[in-house]
Amino acid sequence: MKFILDNWMLMAIALSSGFFLLLPVVQGAAATGISPTEAVQCMNREKGVVVDVCSADEFAQSHIKGAVNVPLDELEARLDKVVKNKSTPVIMVCAAGARSKRAQAIAQKLGYDKVHSLHGGLKAWKEANLPVAKA
Repeated sequence: MKFILDNWMLMAIALSSGFFLLLPVVQGAAATGISPTEAVQCMNREKGVVVDVCSADEFAQSHIKGAVNVPLDELEARLDKVVKNKSTPVIMVCAAGARSKRAQAIAQKLGYDKVHSLHGGLKAWKEANLPVAKA
């Protein structure tokens, strides 16, 4: 105990460095998202619905085949018309994955049970050489 009291600065440095070493692990566990492969499995096995939250212009340029476009700012108003059953798996997609995470939070707030965000967005989908469509 005397050592800890005499070397409180050393102990503070040790504790803070341990915290910063564990921070990426904790953040990685908090980050939710599914890979393109997991998204394909969800679409095929569980009849998951892909909701693209990009703008209409982005959606027209390139999107996942079978995806439904509901821009993020219209999601709260229109999601219940696109996905009527709240137990249906929903996969949120955007260009890089940031907007889809916000869309996932909105859908969960609306009461959807199985909502996923495509980790890496359409960019990751294309990198996995999965099919895309153009409007």
